[in-house]
Amino acid sequence: MKQNAGIVLIGDYNPAVIAHQAIPPAITLAARHLGISTEFQWIHSEQLSPRQLAEADAVWCVPASPYSNDENILQAIRYARESGTPFLGTCGGCQYALLEYARHVLQWQDASNAEVTQQGRCVIAPLQCEMVEKQGDIHLAPDSHVARAYSTLDITEGYRCRYGINEDFRRDFTAATVNVTGTDDNGDIRAIELSDHPFFVGTLFQPERAALKEIAPPLVIALLRAAVQR
Repeated sequence: MKQNAGIVLIGDYNPAVIAHQAIPPAITLAARHLGISTEFQWIHSEQLSPRQLAEADAVWCVPASPYSNDENILQAIRYARESGTPFLGTCGGCQYALLEYARHVLQWQDASNAEVTQQGRCVIAPLQCEMVEKQGDIHLAPDSHVARAYSTLDITEGYRCRYGINEDFRRDFTAATVNVTGTDDNGDIRAIELSDHPFFVGTLFQPERAALKEIAPPLVIALLRAAVQR
């Protein structure tokens, strides 16, 4: 196993965003837990291109969407998906991972994000109950990356989102290679993974927030582990 990992963070850094405050210590704590060194580079969506990811050991699509350049974010996610690069998308990053999948795997050219436009197939839609600065219980699928990371099937995590995955399209996603690996008490999607990728995980919740309590987030540990084992 390698002793260092290079992580590319894709999204528009904003020091006022709580999740963005949490991400650097989350990476540091996770690396310390694994006994490895790590470097991370935050690339603004306006400057982002897939070729910048070629040397990355892992890609993390961070919260706070929509992004300044959504198309660049989607192309970067596509690169991670097609190249087998370990990928984590949290909150908005999870939403855009499904949006990318809808457009380039399901070939829904009209797939859209309702936070941006009401036109086309809104695969990202308003949540029935918004989760802004709230916590919720999540039930994990056995033998999923998420369940292995947490070593349990039931967790509680924090959110800051008003939009999520449109349940109307759930069957279309799961008929392909999208696995629903986390659900809330109502059965709504809270985490997804791709069955044909070594490590491609998206969560509507923000696991990085644990770092603000000096706790190494299990999913960030899992991402770094996948990065050094790649």
